[in-house]
Amino acid sequence: MRRYLFILFITAASSPVIAQTDSASYFVQRGMMEKQNGRLMESYKNFNKAVSYDDNNKEALKEYAKACLNLRKYAEARETYKKLVELGDASAENLKQIMILSFNLRLYDEVILYAQQLKKADPSEKVNYYIGKVNYDQDNFGDAIKYLNLAAKEDPQNGEIPYMIAHSYADMMNYKQSIPYFQKAIQLDTTKNYWMYEMGLIYYAMHDDKNSLKYILMAGEKGYRKDADYMENLGIAYLNVGDLANGINIMNEILKKRPSDINILGMVAEAYYYKGKYQEAIDHWDRILEYDKENASALYMIGLSYQKKGEKEKGIRLCDKAIEMDPSLAKYREKKMMAGL
Repeated sequence: MRRYLFILFITAASSPVIAQTDSASYFVQRGMMEKQNGRLMESYKNFNKAVSYDDNNKEALKEYAKACLNLRKYAEARETYKKLVELGDASAENLKQIMILSFNLRLYDEVILYAQQLKKADPSEKVNYYIGKVNYDQDNFGDAIKYLNLAAKEDPQNGEIPYMIAHSYADMMNYKQSIPYFQKAIQLDTTKNYWMYEMGLIYYAMHDDKNSLKYILMAGEKGYRKDADYMENLGIAYLNVGDLANGINIMNEILKKRPSDINILGMVAEAYYYKGKYQEAIDHWDRILEYDKENASALYMIGLSYQKKGEKEKGIRLCDKAIEMDPSLAKYREKKMMAGL
């Protein structure tokens, strides 16, 4: 009897791999039962135990990776899929999961690496979006535009693709080139009000005031948040197209909250000046001087306004005083003289 027990002990002790494999299979089975019952955390725990017993068990690794994905444990899922690839299971499915997870975790070099491997494993896979987006996020606009244009052919209904191309051109100050892509993006997705707003600002930078106002208004109509910045840009857009009434109304509302905003006061004063409303212009430049008595530019413009009103001598005195304060303003007087004004 003793000899029989001794033999059993030696046999069990000499087969640890078999025992581990059996344990891994046991926990995989338990994990599958928990998964079928909708108990995702319990299934995850069991698959984790299975892998701890045998980290070369492909079945256990595959189920563990899926469980990690279900629980949004993306870093664990990614490492598990990488382990499967290391074990020789470099399937398109596994490579795609690594690429997407690397993308979500902002591991840019890994995205490109596995995108390239995925394309070799399955030439039909659409990887250009991921490569383009990675380059876009890294401000590598040349490659971003290259791969995003390829992605647009693979997925022509994705409005985000032309938007990123548009933004790439805009960030390089190639505004004219960006416009067709902004238009395409908005055409594909009419819900993205911030795309419309950005397009309005691009048109503003291009001095296309009519389209600037059009798209800033469109953004507001589509639900873009009408915060202080939005309202200020809308007011400027109205003033730029010569709509004094709407522009001034908006600016005056802003001044109720920010009465000493010299930039807004200056824009309102200039709008009045160029519309021939010289007293209103003077009133607003006077308000600037209340907050900044050394503002020579405001004083100079008051002088010009008086001259436009017909009070030439008073206006000239004020302009001369402004030039004493800031000699660089003399160039504006010289320009007027050369223009015969």
